[in-house]
Amino acid sequence: MGVGPATGRNSRARVLRAALPCVALMALSGTAAQAQTVTSELFSSRRASQMTPPDSPLRRTAAELNDPLASPKLPENEQPAPPRTGPIPKYGLPAANGAAETGYDSLNRKRKQPKYYPGQARPKPPIGPGSPPRPAIASNTPLRLSIPPSQSAHKTPIPPAMAGTIVGQPPRKRLKIDDDPFGAVGDYAGSFLIKSAVELRGGYDTNPGRTSVPRGSPFYVIAPEFVAFSDWERHAVVADLRGSFTGYTNTFPPVAGVASSAPTNLDRPDFIGHVDGRLDVTHDTRLLGQARLNVATDNPGSPNVQAGLSRYPVYATFGGTLGVDQNFNRLQLSAGAALDRTVYQYSELTDGTSTSNDDRNYNQYGGLGRVSYDLMPGLKPFGEIVGNIRSHDLLVDRNGYQRNSSGGNVRAGTSFEFSRMLTGEVAVGWAARTYEDPRLLPLQGLLTSASLVWVATPLTTARFFATTSIDETTVPGVSGVLTHTYTAEVDHDFRRWLTVIGKFTWGTQQYQGNDRFDRFYSLSGDLIYKMSRALWLRGTLRRDWLDSNLPGNSTASTVVMLGVRVQN
Repeated sequence: MGVGPATGRNSRARVLRAALPCVALMALSGTAAQAQTVTSELFSSRRASQMTPPDSPLRRTAAELNDPLASPKLPENEQPAPPRTGPIPKYGLPAANGAAETGYDSLNRKRKQPKYYPGQARPKPPIGPGSPPRPAIASNTPLRLSIPPSQSAHKTPIPPAMAGTIVGQPPRKRLKIDDDPFGAVGDYAGSFLIKSAVELRGGYDTNPGRTSVPRGSPFYVIAPEFVAFSDWERHAVVADLRGSFTGYTNTFPPVAGVASSAPTNLDRPDFIGHVDGRLDVTHDTRLLGQARLNVATDNPGSPNVQAGLSRYPVYATFGGTLGVDQNFNRLQLSAGAALDRTVYQYSELTDGTSTSNDDRNYNQYGGLGRVSYDLMPGLKPFGEIVGNIRSHDLLVDRNGYQRNSSGGNVRAGTSFEFSRMLTGEVAVGWAARTYEDPRLLPLQGLLTSASLVWVATPLTTARFFATTSIDETTVPGVSGVLTHTYTAEVDHDFRRWLTVIGKFTWGTQQYQGNDRFDRFYSLSGDLIYKMSRALWLRGTLRRDWLDSNLPGNSTASTVVMLGVRVQN
């Protein structure tokens, strides 16, 4: 019976011993007891050594506590019904209100990273303490998406006046980006930029006369060039003049007294030049003009070459074109008139006499019309029609045929430009020509034309060309020659100063009124070493074939050349 009271007294003693220190601590503090702020952390199931005081900067803010994404979700059956008067408004400004997405965030939340375009320069991280500051960029220096290493590399100091860093100095005009670092620079004459060059080449041709029995000869070539174009805001004038002279050190006299189809002297000139002009009357109306000149000879091996010549007779074709272009929004109409004259020299024979070529002289009058429509950016279909009349100086030629004729062509195609990788023009049509002499059959056939440029890579470019022409001839009974020519060319830069060019040409020649049909091929390779802008070295290896269905007319030749080009 004495155990119970003793046990109760012990329990009360332990309670008093635990309560007295608390009362003493409250008395010494001299302050009244403060109530604990009720937050969701008090009911958290996580164990903690102590509770976060209400004034701690680490306590979550009201915006975070009210965030439905951060708070635990209630079961669906315990969700309160939405008030009929709308959501309860929230007063006060949450923390970091109005801060930028990429700026400083006091809550240390994940910041949104800025997006950059491909190739755009990224900002560099801030330099550490004790590092020298980065050099400042001049205010008049235009900024680029990506600064090349050559602009940040160490360079030889230049005067501030040339660098454009003097305060108050007007900004210097930025030079255009040079796509060809080894191309001709040229000189300005007034508002015209003039570029000139001359090539000196020498080599060996195994069959320069293109005869069935080949006889070779060394040769040399002198080829000058002149290009000038205006630098005007409106209107334009362009002059492009290119010529060459090919000389052979060997002569080709008749063998066993038999006249050869090749002249004794194979030297021949070649020149092609034109001057184009454009007059901008209004924004949508332009007047166009061209003056042209072509000086050449018959191709070696051609049936038009007379037997027993001492040298090739030179002919000249000169004329001009006047036209107008008119735009009606996306629709463009073009029309023009052309006039050309072809004149031949007298033929000099090996016996010292000469014969006239007046029957080969003729005038050509013609006109052309073209309509095109800008269907979409980079695609512009067109249709074109050309007509002309050829009137010879002599009504009857040396073989008794009347060579006066009329004809033309019609074609349709499109010009295109796909992301600057594939550009050009392609068209197909039909060409026809009729002659006054009833013995000469009409000449007609498929017309193909193309000029394509494919930039496969920054170092490789492929080109394709296709042309169709109706050429005059002196072969008895033959109306004319329908010629189709196709050329494929690939340029590759191993370095900016080392370029290789591969070219393959093939085509056909159909003689209307004769059974003759020729196929010709040419395969060549060029290696160009650009020592500087003013001096190039060039080597060429070419193989030519002519395959004719008539016996004794097939030929072959190999040409090797080395040359130097000087340009300005």
